Amino acid sequence: MGEGENHVAAVSLPSVSLKTKVRSSLPPSVRAKPRPGMPPNRLGGSLGSMGGQLPGPSYGGGNITMRPGMGPPSMDASRKRFLHQHQQQQDALGGGLRRGPKRRKMADKVLPQRIRDLVPESQAYMDLLAFERKLDQTIARKRMEIQEAIKKPIMQKRKLRIYISNTYTPSKPEGEEAEKVSSWELRVEGKLLEESGKQKRKFSSFFKSLVIELDKELYGPDNHLVEWHRMPTTQETDGFQVKRPGDVNVKCTLLLMLDHQPPQYKLDPRLARLLGVHTQTRASIMQALWLYIKNNKLQDSHEKEYINCNRYFRQIFGCHRMRFSEIPMKLAGLLQHPDPIIINHIISVDPTDQKKTACYDIDVEVDDPLKGQMNSFLSSTTNQQEIAALEMKIHETIEYINQLKTERDFMLSFSNNPQEFIQDWLKSQCRDLKLMTDVTGNPEEERRTEFYQAPWVPEAVGRYVYSKVQQRRQELEQVLGIRLT
Repeated sequence: MGEGENHVAAVSLPSVSLKTKVRSSLPPSVRAKPRPGMPPNRLGGSLGSMGGQLPGPSYGGGNITMRPGMGPPSMDASRKRFLHQHQQQQDALGGGLRRGPKRRKMADKVLPQRIRDLVPESQAYMDLLAFERKLDQTIARKRMEIQEAIKKPIMQKRKLRIYISNTYTPSKPEGEEAEKVSSWELRVEGKLLEESGKQKRKFSSFFKSLVIELDKELYGPDNHLVEWHRMPTTQETDGFQVKRPGDVNVKCTLLLMLDHQPPQYKLDPRLARLLGVHTQTRASIMQALWLYIKNNKLQDSHEKEYINCNRYFRQIFGCHRMRFSEIPMKLAGLLQHPDPIIINHIISVDPTDQKKTACYDIDVEVDDPLKGQMNSFLSSTTNQQEIAALEMKIHETIEYINQLKTERDFMLSFSNNPQEFIQDWLKSQCRDLKLMTDVTGNPEEERRTEFYQAPWVPEAVGRYVYSKVQQRRQELEQVLGIRLT
């Protein structure tokens, strides 16, 4: 509340002209600057404009005009604080006025300039806040990069050790409880070297199919193949076993087809030599093909969607010119299934041969453990909940600091000028009471005789009487059904 308004509202001043003189006698700093802790000036205009003509309705109007010096009703800071505290109490009691917690913003954590000027050490908090903003931006950018990275396969090459062993059971004489026919049993097992993680991967999960080809002369054309192919309902296993009768060494061939994820393809030998790619995923093959087209400037300079084939492309694709959209269709005929891993092994039935196990190491691709860590980082909510709790605590602390600053200004204003502060505070409370009780006018001023001796009273009374006469005339015309002249 400005100092000028304090004098205007005082009940002891007799007239507007005296108010104007008092107002003009004050220094500019006192007239313009409000005291801390008090609401701002509510007057709609300057005091010098009050002595002019009273605005009001014409004589054909209805209600009496607003008295000079009374601006539009507004809500001061104390009233707003009261409603805000009341709203918080309703939310705490579960009044149902809001659903969910209040949405906090970054600006709510900033200390006002007036508090920073009062406490210079608070600049350290603002520096931390600026650093936090940069850190949040960096974390958000890294999260986006991780989300894009896990969409692509993240693989690493590992060594899979395959163990091929066999046992031999000789035949026994009749009458004994044992095998009557000699037989052998072949086992194919394997494990990852330096496998990390508690859950170990099954041996069969690395392969799409496994074919064991035995000696065709010993077991015939119908019984020399043992095949396993992956199906949607296949149960993973740690190894494979094959049992057959026999008492002689058997030559066998193992064909292992790796299960690549994503699928890989073997290129036509001519295109493989041209691109330098033998077996790769479809995306890698397309990328190598595009690099070859770009480096050799095969793209048409005028029609960008066409490729002008050189002599190598003409031999491979069988055309002089083709569209980019035709590449996948033409490339499909040049892609084949990858070559299987071929292992030649001899099944020994010699009882004196103690070492009947062979080991082979092959390269396989497995998911990078970093991908699991990325997924767990994105799906983890523990840190987010902890950060949210700290954020809420910071917001509550800033609100408490602002509240303490308001209380300090209130007490400081009281200590500087107790008498004037109490007078202004009572006026502010009176206005708040009028707003809450919907009271119009100023009963404190209206009960004094000076109020009715103001220059605007005669004209206002005349307008009021005229409006009542016109209102009564309209009521009589409606009742009698005639127009009075």
